[in-house]
Amino acid sequence: MQTYEVRAHRSEEDLPTSEQLAWRIAEVAADPVAVPEETAAMIVNRVLDNAGVAAASLRRPAPTAARDQALAHPPSRGGGGATVMGVDAGVRTSPEWAAWANGVAVRELDFHDTFLAADYSHPGDNIPPLVAVAQHVGASGADLVRGLATAYEVHIDLVRAISLHAHKIDHIAHLGPATAAGLGTMLNLDAATIYQAIGQALHVTTQTRQSRKGAISSWKAYAPAFAGKAAIEAVDRAMRGETSPSPIYEGEDGVIAQLLDGFEGRYQVPLPASGEPKRAIAASYTKEHSAEYQAQAWIDLARRLRHAHPEVADPGQVASIVVHTSHHTHFVIGSGANDPQKYDPQASRETLDHSLPYILAVALQDGGWHHEASYARQRATRPDTVALWRTISTVEDPAWTAAYHAGAGSYGGRIVVTLADGRELVDEIAVADAHPAGARPFGRAEYLAKFRSLAVGVLGEAETERFAALALRLPDLDAAGVRALTFTAPGPLPVAPTPGLF
Repeated sequence: MQTYEVRAHRSEEDLPTSEQLAWRIAEVAADPVAVPEETAAMIVNRVLDNAGVAAASLRRPAPTAARDQALAHPPSRGGGGATVMGVDAGVRTSPEWAAWANGVAVRELDFHDTFLAADYSHPGDNIPPLVAVAQHVGASGADLVRGLATAYEVHIDLVRAISLHAHKIDHIAHLGPATAAGLGTMLNLDAATIYQAIGQALHVTTQTRQSRKGAISSWKAYAPAFAGKAAIEAVDRAMRGETSPSPIYEGEDGVIAQLLDGFEGRYQVPLPASGEPKRAIAASYTKEHSAEYQAQAWIDLARRLRHAHPEVADPGQVASIVVHTSHHTHFVIGSGANDPQKYDPQASRETLDHSLPYILAVALQDGGWHHEASYARQRATRPDTVALWRTISTVEDPAWTAAYHAGAGSYGGRIVVTLADGRELVDEIAVADAHPAGARPFGRAEYLAKFRSLAVGVLGEAETERFAALALRLPDLDAAGVRALTFTAPGPLPVAPTPGLF
């Protein structure tokens, strides 16, 4: 890996294009280096993972509305169109709209892969736009795998180096450039074209983090889909010879100077050297539970604690529960967020998904987690759950913050349960059980099991197994195989209750 220092520059400094971060990313994308077998194998795992969580969300309102929008846009003249998950594979739509619909379906349940470092990300959000464009242009499975290796690499490398959340910028600002870079690799574009697409994609995907604050809405699922759609459109414009704001990161009125750390900021961005294989996907990890990643380990700990001490589920026997954890967990999904909505039984699913006190209360009582039942309104409003929920608070522990930033994947902490009789129960967990360093790391068998558990009840066994067999052969698929990389749900899918413009 090579590390580049990136900072804001005054206009009179006239930073050469070759020294700009967007250009260096474009060079990585244009490098024809082969994809390592382990990278390709993990890409297959993540395609399966995305498909399972998308299938489980097909009948929910946000994916339904996005699907209705997409189906109103037939294929453009530049290719054969792309498929929309759940819809018959013979029905095609314009690729940017297929990416939109499929991106919302993948993101709706907050249940796919994650990478956390200086910033936060779900690098699997790159998969829907790349698959859509691959289907549209007739790319092979090998082309698609090459593009996804780049998208994951760029996305994760940006997340390693540049904090967006510290300035309340949403994490899709790293997704847009990563998707544009991945598309550039897949389409075999030159570095100059990819550079322009990256600049355009970043420029239009810098949004505030209000989408993940307070009363969280369905836009949380739409935001990554928007970035993927915007990246496709940016690549299209760049291929037509259109240019982007430059330098997009380093300019006097650019992202660093005006949205991030300003002229004092310095970022050490790691990127592969020329000819160096792209392996970053191995640093990311998926979710066993449908909840914000920082809650994964706490669900596992709650399951263990509930088994050893059943009394922790009874609010009548619990005086208080204090979670000692990292800065991020405390301030984003914990009581440090100062969001009263995180303690509101009437809060949206998206809000409850980002409420560690709620998640911990339910997991302590149920000894596990379910992507639908754990968020049901009757579950959130159960009096004994609300009572236990209100006893739970979080505090930042510098030691756990340091562990988080040490890069070892530590996203847990220590729990102190004070019982009504004065006894204290203390336990801790460093990583989720499914994490590569956890008690039960996910491998191919676990990815397939998760996919089947989510998809069979929606698609039926035959369609589930057809998709799985196709995905397992992804690196060897021809264009027809890539176009078949979707699934059809039996029976009619719901439509949005009210029409829109399209």
